[in-house]
Amino acid sequence: MEDIARLRLFHAIDGGSPFWTEEFSIYGGDELISRILAGKYDASKRSATRIKNALSSNHHDALLEEIGNSNARFITPDSQEWPQGVNDLVAPPFGLIIKGGPVIASTVAIVGTRNPTTYGARIASEFASGFADRDLAGISGGAYGVDTHAHRGCIAAEGKTFAVLASGVNVEYPAGNSRLFAEIQEFGALISEVMPNVRARPERFLTRNRLIAAISIGTIVVEAAFRSGSLRTARDAAELMRVVMAVPGPITSPTSDGCHRLIGERCAEIVTSVADAMELLAPLTKRNAGTLGSDDS
Repeated sequence: MEDIARLRLFHAIDGGSPFWTEEFSIYGGDELISRILAGKYDASKRSATRIKNALSSNHHDALLEEIGNSNARFITPDSQEWPQGVNDLVAPPFGLIIKGGPVIASTVAIVGTRNPTTYGARIASEFASGFADRDLAGISGGAYGVDTHAHRGCIAAEGKTFAVLASGVNVEYPAGNSRLFAEIQEFGALISEVMPNVRARPERFLTRNRLIAAISIGTIVVEAAFRSGSLRTARDAAELMRVVMAVPGPITSPTSDGCHRLIGERCAEIVTSVADAMELLAPLTKRNAGTLGSDDS
């Protein structure tokens, strides 16, 4: 089955690789695995030896057991709940691990600095709760700062919220957000591109940002420094033709430099209220209403 091959590749290959995505599209899962195990790829390139070793040692039954023991599930593009926006990526994941409820289509990404000002924290929470009141879910990265306030704003308004993690769904990173992660599972879901017990690595924060951008219908940057991972998410969203928005801040505030940069470069629409954002998002919410891949209301 193709899903079995996808799971084995998911375990062995880091997400976000255009090379392996292209190879998969050419050969399919089973043949690609056979080619890797047969040593068809230069061992000095693209971590082929590490991937070959991982495929030699992994077995789909053990992988499924690990996921099941985590109270999670592995989904693929053939799954009814697959987030269709992910297919727009140059290098979509082989699959995703979900811990919680299904991801819904009308989802807005709220991202920003890990060290927000009081203003930024309040704005993130207010936008999140405002979207929840309008039946839009919030999605972010589960990190400290703007991410945390966005998730909590959705929860406070009894809305849905989703966290795309740079680690596995069993790894509470950052540890101080362990209670928040439990609440996110209740009000939405944790989403990951790695196996449940895999720890975060710096490069995975960037690759997970593309998932946040792809799953959402729009991205709003609340506060971000001139150089920030949140700007990467915004640019990923722009490349995917998603709506990109930024909240302005005081011209003297370094934490708003990134937002002002996006606005000045015409990469983001300026928004100062949920109403502003809804004018941009409303046409998309009508088109994307409901659960992704599902006929359920």
